Amino acid sequence: MTRDEAETVLERAGKGSDDTFPLLECAIACALHDRPMREAGAVRILADHAAQRLKERAASESPDDALTEALAGDLRLNGDLLDHDLPANTDVVDVAERRRGLSAVLVIFYLDAARRAGLTAAAVDFPGHVLLRVETPEGPVALDPFSQGRLVLPSELTRRALLAGLTPHVADRLDLLMAPVSERQALIRLQNIQFNRALQVGDYGGAERSALRRALLDPEDHRPWLDVASAREKQGALTGAMQALSRARRMSEACGLCDIRLDRVRLQLN
Repeated sequence: MTRDEAETVLERAGKGSDDTFPLLECAIACALHDRPMREAGAVRILADHAAQRLKERAASESPDDALTEALAGDLRLNGDLLDHDLPANTDVVDVAERRRGLSAVLVIFYLDAARRAGLTAAAVDFPGHVLLRVETPEGPVALDPFSQGRLVLPSELTRRALLAGLTPHVADRLDLLMAPVSERQALIRLQNIQFNRALQVGDYGGAERSALRRALLDPEDHRPWLDVASAREKQGALTGAMQALSRARRMSEACGLCDIRLDRVRLQLN
């Protein structure tokens, strides 16, 4: 898949509804948009095996146990505890080959398998960490894909929330801590992680690409275009930065920041 072909996949998905969002194919397109012309067969093979193993286990096990045993036990998907900042940990192709990565990538395989096995699960955009919400006969529970899919008790959720800086009033609200997000938003969260990591190491081309993927996945949000503009400005592509800012301004007439930044870029051009 070329970069242009990946953008076509993401643009088409961005125009579709959340109910039919093709999570796995979009995750592959995101990875190949960043590093094109790779073989992504390992992702599809792993996803097929995950769905099959989960269907088998779900016939006799609870939904949360079946997910944990199938994805973390049988297929050995786990967080990378030794090199958390390795770029491969945010790339779905690399994660499929290594069976290790960040929870924001691992949760993609959990969500895809759950949907194909007929289970109800959703990503939880927890502060600093992506969790998986699974509906069970006893009520919703939280699993941590990074920690071998283990169950996260309510007391642990509150503790993590307090450590992340949330107020006690919010940290005690399990309905807020376990609020599900769409599969589209889960994939956008991954692009945000990649954007911030790219900025930290001065990879402004990579930052631009991740911001563009967010813009394609959510075409009604003007904010990704502000990040595209920032990354282009860092690369000295001032005309491209102005184009991105102009697009953000057209999408949000109330974006006063767009006008301020447009004026600043114009001064650099002059």
